[in-house]
Amino acid sequence: MIKAVLFDLDGTLADTARDLGAALNRLLAEEGLPPQPYSAIRPIASHGARGLVSLGFGIDREHPRFEEYRLRFLDHYEHSFADETVLFDGINSMLDGITAKGLTWGIITNKPMRFTDRLVPALPFSSRPAVTVSGDTVGVPKPDPAPMLHAASQISIAPQHCLYVGDAERDIQAGRVVGMKTVLANWGYISAQDQPEQWGADISINHPLELLKHL
Repeated sequence: MIKAVLFDLDGTLADTARDLGAALNRLLAEEGLPPQPYSAIRPIASHGARGLVSLGFGIDREHPRFEEYRLRFLDHYEHSFADETVLFDGINSMLDGITAKGLTWGIITNKPMRFTDRLVPALPFSSRPAVTVSGDTVGVPKPDPAPMLHAASQISIAPQHCLYVGDAERDIQAGRVVGMKTVLANWGYISAQDQPEQWGADISINHPLELLKHL
């Protein structure tokens, strides 16, 4: 029996790609490099700072300047994390349906607390999440199971009574390993190279309102 619905944030509840992309392109401009188009940024947005730095500079984490670029990216994002970010269409109607069923809802994101703690209150959710777990709340991000277990503990609902909705492979992995029912949000940041059919989600939906029939 499902008693709580937990969500990823970027690419699942909120469309954050334009603000993330703007931060990347400001960093690239500082380095004299051309901007990345939105069409390239959107599929990578769920991978956060590391994924976007790799996209923009064509380097991996072993590059000697990778960490410098990552930190500078975060500094740019600091000044524009809520400029163009919006909720995806249908999110509030979905949340209204969840609360009408007497269920709890919350957020488990890999976004650092320095952004999550300000962005979530600024978003026009029709109700407030019962719990918000960021990528550094417990010291490790998804796909590690620790954030999932922490969220369940905070709302006093066993993982097997929780449903987790996300748009990335790590979301499905983290939910599955702790026994949560998993839902793939197909409207999210999924790239052409991803193979979501192999991630093992229990349910796949194309619009937030489709979730309600599974509760």
